[in-house]
Amino acid sequence: MPPIISVKQLSKTYASGFHALKHIDLDIHQGEIFALLGPNGAGKTTLISIICGIVNPSEGTVLADGHDVVRDYRSARSKIGLVPQELTTDAFETVWNTVSFSRGLFGKSANPAHVEKVLKELSLWNKKDSRLMTLSGGMKRRVMIAKALSHEPQILFLDEPTAGVDVELRRDMWAMVRALRDTGVTIILTTHYIDEAEEMADRIGVINKGELILVENKAELMNKLGRKQLALQLQNPLQGIPAALSDYPLELSADGQQLVYTFDAQSEHTGIDALLRRLGEAGIDFKDLKTSQSSLEDIFVDLVRERA
Repeated sequence: MPPIISVKQLSKTYASGFHALKHIDLDIHQGEIFALLGPNGAGKTTLISIICGIVNPSEGTVLADGHDVVRDYRSARSKIGLVPQELTTDAFETVWNTVSFSRGLFGKSANPAHVEKVLKELSLWNKKDSRLMTLSGGMKRRVMIAKALSHEPQILFLDEPTAGVDVELRRDMWAMVRALRDTGVTIILTTHYIDEAEEMADRIGVINKGELILVENKAELMNKLGRKQLALQLQNPLQGIPAALSDYPLELSADGQQLVYTFDAQSEHTGIDALLRRLGEAGIDFKDLKTSQSSLEDIFVDLVRERA
């Protein structure tokens, strides 16, 4: 099955000479949740804006469900729903009219049943006759999502969708995202909450300074790049790491109570057995030990630092 979004050699250079994107190649598959991570100014929003037909590329092509986003804009855009970072709504309009009007913009015939379904799923039904100016920020964010879903898109972009919203909305939103994915909708999200990407995404893309530096299945990425650590709670504090252990990648806590050993979990020989044996030989006793694996945030920070 061909990818539902295909990006080939995509570049964007603004009139100022700023290279926002540099030769991006990316395929996104139908029904997956794809998380795009990157620091501020990395090119996330520019990439989304080009795929959605809001910004024209300088070079390269983008296909959305087989439609070129430049040459066949209307057909491509009808496949896409976009929830932008900024809340842009008509303050004097009602929720019902706003969502219904958005559906009509994409050439879809009126479907009150679908609009009702979307509003109920987003806990907006009791606000359907309220003017947008009377809604809280979280409710306005829900309206933005409802607008994006009004024309039944097969691709949904969420650009920092939970920035500044309450915990309840975040929880409701991710439940909705999972439900949409289960119906075959493809979800592409950008987020500063890396824990959300770690929990939600099937694949992760990392962009930095306009370059896509990594695209990987989340589980494989965690296994491939995630470090594991063995933390040893010592029976007696140490003043420093003994010379007999200097060839091990060890860190001693400031209070001398904990030794931390970092190792490659994929390696055939982790070195843990030899380390524990060496500790015994050095007369260093420990009362507890535990292992932990680096989070996606740790991996992301390391990747960006390497490309800085």
